[in-house]
Amino acid sequence: MAEVRVPPRWVVRAAWSTHRAIYKISGGRLGLGRPRAAKYGTLRLTTVGRRSGQPRSVLLAYYEDGPDLVLMSMNGWGEGHPAWWLNLRDQPDATVELGGDRRPVRARAASGEERARLWDGWKTYDKKLDAYAALRTTEAVVVVLEPRP
Repeated sequence: MAEVRVPPRWVVRAAWSTHRAIYKISGGRLGLGRPRAAKYGTLRLTTVGRRSGQPRSVLLAYYEDGPDLVLMSMNGWGEGHPAWWLNLRDQPDATVELGGDRRPVRARAASGEERARLWDGWKTYDKKLDAYAALRTTEAVVVVLEPRP
């Protein structure tokens, strides 16, 4: 397995903050994008806060699996699950924005053969995925966002 190093947490947080700032300053014109051949896409996910009940938005990497959108709850390669996944686990209905297109979705965790297949799909975009995952004691959840009427 390839040797990998995760940047310090402050670098990860700074990158997230910068990405959010670019999205906000551009009025949503920059910061989101559809997946391409060797590049995952970026979407804006809005969940309901599990404690606050308020809308919570985050920019996340994704790829498409038919009509579904596939996310990974890696928490910037840090330990634990990200808040957006904990929110979805408690309230699976959410909304995604994909470059001006808004759609309602329902989240669920992939399991078994489906999880293995979707995990392998992520390896298209990150060849060191298994090495990064091995740095964590928390298993990453492969999250499927299914279209909701």
